[in-house]
Order: sequence, then structure tokens, then C-alpha cells
Amino acid sequence: MPYTPEQRKALMRQCTTLISGFPRPTPAETFQRLADWSASNALDTDAYGNGHALAAFEQKIASLLGKEAAVFMPSGKMAQLIALKIWTERAGLPRFAMHPTSHLELHESRAYASLLHLEGVLAGDWNRPLTREDLDGIGEPIAALMVELPIREAGGQLPSWDALLALRDKARTRGVTLHMDGARLWECQPYYGRSYAELAALFDSVYVSVYKLIGGISGALLAGDAAFVAQARLWQRRFGGELPQISPFLAAAAMQFDTRIARIPEYYQCALDLAQALQTVPGLRLNPGTPHTPMMHLHFDAPAEAVLAARDAIAEEERCWVIGYCVDSRVPGWSSTEWVVGDNLLALGVDTAREYVEKLMRRARA
Repeated sequence: MPYTPEQRKALMRQCTTLISGFPRPTPAETFQRLADWSASNALDTDAYGNGHALAAFEQKIASLLGKEAAVFMPSGKMAQLIALKIWTERAGLPRFAMHPTSHLELHESRAYASLLHLEGVLAGDWNRPLTREDLDGIGEPIAALMVELPIREAGGQLPSWDALLALRDKARTRGVTLHMDGARLWECQPYYGRSYAELAALFDSVYVSVYKLIGGISGALLAGDAAFVAQARLWQRRFGGELPQISPFLAAAAMQFDTRIARIPEYYQCALDLAQALQTVPGLRLNPGTPHTPMMHLHFDAPAEAVLAARDAIAEEERCWVIGYCVDSRVPGWSSTEWVVGDNLLALGVDTAREYVEKLMRRARA
């Protein structure tokens, strides 16, 4: 009999090896680290977004992105909605465009329409990044275009640098504001070989996450020019995002930000090596074949339930959690999952990871 969701959670907690992502400390371990770091760094308590440590971190991120200012927000959802509100209001046009796999469209119950009464136009193809031609194909006026770097639902794919420049130039020609959904922007730098400021310079505003890859509890930053960020702070208050204290979220991000950012080239090289090692595993395909970021989507020639059953059996026998989720794909009989290359894979090694994938596939296809 298949495991229930609760049984699978318990099984994962029993595993001593996790392949994707990063170690998962308990709440007690996280809180202890927060306390120790806050004490050693003399973290001050902020009040409703005002505090020396918070202001310093906001300026640090703004400088890294080459922007005048940045504001810390509780969530990326709030940050992105606020950016869209500002740009559409300035243009006097309640319409924007985004990729069909945008988080706003797939995972936020279309909050942009329900809360802000905005019209979202879908542009581009599910399986590739947005291009200049996609913007050309939008026949109606839009105030802003949201560009996700990288596209998570397509395995972390990125457009080429020249394609990004062409998209930027076309947006300028049409008077369209460019906003970056940079939830995983930190992971893009090795692929482009350019600074974060060079990437962000192509966009009028940028959202970045400090819990994806960085490992914070929660939180995001929205960056742009000073006037944009001042307006964003106003909307943050209106959205209920001006919390009495942000210091726990700040500490969780700041205490490991520099370490995680510094290791991204290692994660990326590991992803390249791993992709090469996985090419010959029967019944497995990667998207993209050569990773653009420390992320990859694994596509299995087996139904999701068979893959999950195989994962559970390996977890029972070897206490290794090979994959997290697995869902059936649009191709009948195939399924897919996502791997994030982080500290877990660096510690495990490419050869061992490949061995576990081979075991998973043998069991799933049997």
C-alpha cells in the first residue's frame, strides 16, 4: 500500500541523507543559531521597518543590485504585487504581461486580478524564457512586463545575454516598464559571468528572495530608484506588511547571506558535473540538458506514483531521501521532479547521487 502524506513526512524525517537542497535544521536549532548570531553581531530591534541593522541590510542589497534603494518585505508575493501596482498606476493602464508559468499566474490564485483588479496578459512559451518576439506578439498596450530569471517551471532556464538586451531594447521602444521576478536571481550569476548590478540594470525594478537558496525563514527585497522604493514602502503599509518587528527574518537571512552567495559557483559547477553524470541513466531526461543554474528538472519514464513508491522503498532501506515531490507530466507515462543543487549534494558527491538515481529508476520502471 502507498504511504499516506503524513507517513511520508515521517519517513523523510527519519532519513539521514537528503540529496536536493540544504540541511533542514529543527526550529530549536534555527532559533539557537539566530540567538547566537544576533548576540555576536549586536543586532538592534527594529520598529515598523526602522532600525540600523535593517537599513544596513537593505542598502547592502540595493548596492549589490546597483539600485538606489531597497525595502525588506515579508514575502515575495507582496513585493511583486506592489511593484505591479506602482507601475500600472503610473502608466494609468491596469494591464501587464508575464510568462505563462509565472508564480503570479500558477500559485497565487490570481491575486493581481482579485486584489488589484489588474489584467494579466500571458506571453511566450511554457518551455522557454521570454524573448523580444514574445513582446512583439502582444498586440495590446501594457504598462509593464514581468520577466522571471530563471524560469523555475522550465528547469531554471535563462535567456542568453543578447536575448535579454534585445528584450530590454524592445521594451524601451514600446515604453514598457521591465520588472524582474528575481526570486532565484542569485543563482544566475555564474551562467552570465556578469555582476548582479549588470543584470539588474536591465530592469526598472527587481524582486529578490532571501529564503530561496539563501535559507532565511521568510522575506524578500524590492529594489529600484529612490522614488519607487518610497512608494513601495507606502504600499507595504497599506498591504499590512509593515510588521512591528522584522528582525527575526532579517537575522535569518543576514547570518548566512554572504556564505551562500559565495558558494553559488560551487553549486553551479556541481550541477554541471551532475548533469553530465546523469546523461546515461536509462529512462531519465534532464531539462535543460546542460543546467543554466544550480537547479534541474528530472523527467522519468515512469508514472509519478511508481517513482514515489521507489523513493519510499529506498528511504526505508537506506535512509536516503532521493527526491521530494514527483508529479505526472503532460506526456502520458512520464513524471518529473526538481533538484536544487546545494550543500546536500556537495557533501554527497556526484557519483553517489547518480547511483541513487539509477536505483530509483530501476525500481520505478520495474
